[in-house]
Amino acid sequence: MSQFSRDDVEIIETKEVYRGFFRVQVTTLRHRLFSGAWSEYMRREIMDRGHAVVVIPYDPIHDQIVMLEQFRVGAIASSPTPWLRELVAGMVDPGETKEDVAHRELQEEAGLTAKSLHYALSYLSSPGGMTERIYIYLAQVDATSAAEFGGLASEHEDIKVTPLARTDVMTMLENGEVDNAATVIGLQWLAIHLNRFRQAWGYSTIE
Repeated sequence: MSQFSRDDVEIIETKEVYRGFFRVQVTTLRHRLFSGAWSEYMRREIMDRGHAVVVIPYDPIHDQIVMLEQFRVGAIASSPTPWLRELVAGMVDPGETKEDVAHRELQEEAGLTAKSLHYALSYLSSPGGMTERIYIYLAQVDATSAAEFGGLASEHEDIKVTPLARTDVMTMLENGEVDNAATVIGLQWLAIHLNRFRQAWGYSTIE
């Protein structure tokens, strides 16, 4: 844990400069230095898009992960294709719990119902300029009940849903075919903790 806290930041002014799909603020602040002195005042742009939940839909009977494929505008600039392989995910609306979001997005994006849901971890997606925190959950599902396509037309979602062998998904990860942070982190977490949950659910461990 750092020696510093929020009390070691002095915010002079915050102005909202843009509100659309995202909200952008400009903040003037200074913060405590490791020397004990204070930094100079600085201006920082901060994008606020809320927080999100990511769900790893895993079927322990068939040893499959239900993967999504959808278009992402931010990937156009640097990826071979802007259609990315992803896990289930969605933004947290006001008044919702993280678990509410997980169950809602499983149904909306993949047509799935979780037999059980387990918190995995959370992380800051890009703390140099964004407030967003991602919360990852593991869902025990029946992959045979997954929809072929998912998403809400009202949100311009067009999602292809595919149950894949876990070993194939991990090979895709190793080969760099999965390159978005939430999915990479979620799959790496699953690789570490998989057998603990398989045992808890009453299934044999696997290599």
